[in-house]
Amino acid sequence: MLGALRERLVGYYRTRARTEKERLKKRMFELETGRCGWLVDLPSQFLFGSDLRMLATIYLTDKWNAHWYAEHYEELFHKIRHNKINLLEIGVGGCEDPKMGGNSLRMWRAYFPKGLIYGADIYDKSFHDRGRIKTFQGNQVDTEFLDNLASEIGRIDVIIDDGSHLNEHVVFTFSHLFPHLAEGGVYAVEDAQTSYWEEYGGNETNRNDSSTAMAYFKSLTDGLNWQEFRGSYNPTYFDLHIKSIAFYHNLIVVRKGSEGDARSGASGPGPGCRVGGR
Repeated sequence: MLGALRERLVGYYRTRARTEKERLKKRMFELETGRCGWLVDLPSQFLFGSDLRMLATIYLTDKWNAHWYAEHYEELFHKIRHNKINLLEIGVGGCEDPKMGGNSLRMWRAYFPKGLIYGADIYDKSFHDRGRIKTFQGNQVDTEFLDNLASEIGRIDVIIDDGSHLNEHVVFTFSHLFPHLAEGGVYAVEDAQTSYWEEYGGNETNRNDSSTAMAYFKSLTDGLNWQEFRGSYNPTYFDLHIKSIAFYHNLIVVRKGSEGDARSGASGPGPGCRVGGR
């Protein structure tokens, strides 16, 4: 029954004209951020708490119905939904308007009923601080800000970069924040399509340009197998602590392990012929 209700509500929203969608967004935003925000929060959590796609639709984030990240996040997070996690999202949305944005923070708060939700933005977004949501103002390429942020939050189980999307910023922030991510944690980079867009420092012609986010994360995949390298090699922090890297449409997800997760190097290939056969 809830599935049918979801399809009807999502279908209704998707078929509306753009101007009507904007009116719906404005009304929902006013309701969510007003004194009666619980009228949205309580029914949403009770009816659709485990349905991230529906929550994304209710809270009008672009993680569904625009981008299609919610289905991947459901697969990643459904087992920890009821854990007491700390989630940090870089980029609150709404640009310089202090009252705009915060949609995905409210979505995460509904999805993780015991989680603490943190947002970081270059603009002041303290308007959205409510209940289990807290925001910080600062630049995602400011090392002092990032260190202070990590220190104040403590254990960080999930980091989502939905910030400037500038390739230089994406790589810098990951390099600096990944060591602060808890073992077993997840680091997600959204809107990786900017790796091909020149105005964001991307490069469509040379897709292996190491300054782009996609090329940078692709370069880390070899490190998953560093123990099989036959030459002299000193593993990096990322080699030792990245457990997996997954690439989806415009989304990159890195899982963190520990040095103890590493397996001993293989002695040789598995059963089968090395070259050809009889």
